[in-house]
Amino acid sequence: MRHTRRFPPFEPHPLLRNPHAMTLVAKFYPRGNPLRNIPMESRLFTVAPQTQLLGFCHWQHSRHSTGTVVLVHGLEGCCDSHYMAGLAAKAWQAGLNVIRLNQRTCGGTEHLASSLYNCGLSMDIRAVVTELSQVDGLESIALIGYSMGGNLILKMAGETEALPSLTGVFAVCPNIDPTQCIAALEHPTNRLYHDYFFKRLKARVIRKAALFPGKWDLTPLKSMKTVREFDEYYTAPDGGYGNAAQYYDLSGARHVLHKIQVPTVILTAQDDPFIPCSMFSIPAIAGNPFIDLVVTSSGGHCGFFQRRQSGEDYYWAENRLIEMISRRHPRHHDHLQAVSFEEAGMEGGMAP
Repeated sequence: MRHTRRFPPFEPHPLLRNPHAMTLVAKFYPRGNPLRNIPMESRLFTVAPQTQLLGFCHWQHSRHSTGTVVLVHGLEGCCDSHYMAGLAAKAWQAGLNVIRLNQRTCGGTEHLASSLYNCGLSMDIRAVVTELSQVDGLESIALIGYSMGGNLILKMAGETEALPSLTGVFAVCPNIDPTQCIAALEHPTNRLYHDYFFKRLKARVIRKAALFPGKWDLTPLKSMKTVREFDEYYTAPDGGYGNAAQYYDLSGARHVLHKIQVPTVILTAQDDPFIPCSMFSIPAIAGNPFIDLVVTSSGGHCGFFQRRQSGEDYYWAENRLIEMISRRHPRHHDHLQAVSFEEAGMEGGMAP
């Protein structure tokens, strides 16, 4: 059954026509604590030998009678990133169970894994979904991932036979081709983002070295100046890749998008500073009936800070994602279903 109500298109805040302003204001705009008064419990998911992910669960009173949403953050984010908190609050208020997941070593969890996190660790997400299904008995689980988290959930959905409990995948500005994304990140106009990520990556490996003596050689850090150099020396070999170029190539979800067989929405913006919009114009997306590609003319990187709308906050993407999921969240064993961008009334489905 198709929905008759149409979603409002993205109308950017009139003061945020610049994509960098859109990206940064959305990140730093004060929004208080949207999770206050919402019940929460911590949980460790074992995803590999001696490797655990920390998640924070917000359960409904009857967790088995409704849908569950697992949220996955982006590069150098964590479960407390502003969009993770905003999405979690909206989803819980819509009657859904929510799990805010930290990737390996993120959110102060360096001690829970000897390895680093990377763009290719989609098996971690699969392990979490499998546990929620087999151990908790949850029958309908949707994934929402931002940026690097978006790549992870898309990669997981396309790699192997679909999990029966996985009923929706929603990726916002996913870096499905890291080779193109790292090149864009290195452009001089993106120096602010590049240096932010690089500084935090360096600090992370320093913390790891203190926790796992002898595993990490910090000497090269003194001369490193780029994320690419960091990935060449640390991320790629730690993840089992021969070098950074191989890591960027093989970790991208673009290789498996054609295999996705679960309702999926990819949301991105034409003016994203370091997720080139052109990389979504591929047959793997255009030819897969399970994938709806939604492209807005503006929005920056995961920003989508909208003009004030009645009954909503400024975060357009969060509102649309939860609306798409909550309209179809399962009750009495129904299934989550993604809404296509045509029926959602969103602007700009990209032509193949």
